[in-house]
Amino acid sequence: MSQPSPKPQQIPVVVLAGFLGSGKTTLLNHLLHRSGGSRIGALVNDFGAIEIDAMAVAGALGDSTVSLGNGCLCCAVDASELDQYLERLAEPALGIDVIVIEASGLAEPQELVRMLLASEHPGVVYGGLVEVVDAAEFDATRARHPEIDRHLALADLVVVNKLDRAADGERVRGLVRTLVDRAAVVPATYGRIDPEFLFDCRPSEERIGQLSFDDLHEHGGDDDGHAGHLHAAYDSLSFVSAVPLDPRRLMTFLDSRPEGLYRIKGYVDFGPYDVRNRYAVHAVGRFLRFYPEPWPAGGERRTQLVFIGSGIDAAALEKELEASRSDSPHADEHGMWGVLRYVRDPEELDVDPAGEPGADPAQEQGADPA
Repeated sequence: MSQPSPKPQQIPVVVLAGFLGSGKTTLLNHLLHRSGGSRIGALVNDFGAIEIDAMAVAGALGDSTVSLGNGCLCCAVDASELDQYLERLAEPALGIDVIVIEASGLAEPQELVRMLLASEHPGVVYGGLVEVVDAAEFDATRARHPEIDRHLALADLVVVNKLDRAADGERVRGLVRTLVDRAAVVPATYGRIDPEFLFDCRPSEERIGQLSFDDLHEHGGDDDGHAGHLHAAYDSLSFVSAVPLDPRRLMTFLDSRPEGLYRIKGYVDFGPYDVRNRYAVHAVGRFLRFYPEPWPAGGERRTQLVFIGSGIDAAALEKELEASRSDSPHADEHGMWGVLRYVRDPEELDVDPAGEPGADPAQEQGADPA
């Protein structure tokens, strides 16, 4: 049988949600300013003006796309047109690196997440639900909109914004942590979070494989006095192994990954379980997917993974990963079943050297954060 072709690079689609006044547009504006050369496509569900280097993105709802000089796109979009706009922004010629959907302040983020997970477009992949809360108005917002508790429980990342205006910011952060389900909770003022938390800040042609978190802690000076050290709230771990990983042990680790671990990406070598392919892994929050692709000719075979989150115990994570190593020359007949549950198109896989069948297509979506 022929080897599967490498999967095309998929564009992460991040849903940015939060009630009116929480700071979503300010956060999106910040991401556009600090994209690090990445090209951002922004779908604005509740159309408004976003200031970008003294340029205002404005226009009638009929103007579907505005191309900006700094390499960003901004579209006015209704949720029912989501697939149409994703199709447009995922066009390879545009060179988009990440798509951010700013939901309406009164939108149900769960519906947008469901639409993204149900999308069959091969060029995009779910990039997480980011919920923004106003620390100064959090108690009042919960009183007016009790559904915020449900929204927070769905989130993959919660940004506790406007901490500079909150009299008891630590209490609010603690309260938010009790309302989330394993999501990373990060503090912010003026909507300033590190873009590396959401996407790689490099143009695609300059990336080396998938591992481009190397400048996470190498930001230059801030453009004003408010940003501070953006990376201070985040932790990262790089794991490299020349010894293959045991798929069952790795899945045990991934299925129980700790609170605050927001992103996982890189490549896994499963050794005798599939001698032809390495497995690219993409995880955000509770969403997980693997992509088998042929090993590059002549390249060194090894596992390379990057983990990023808030409040994670890097030493404990590394210890668990070390325990996933296995130098056994033999493969368990059913060992890959746990991995193949998270392969998007299992029916396209060849039978691996261990005689492994494909996964049930009904399970291919992986963990549904909604």
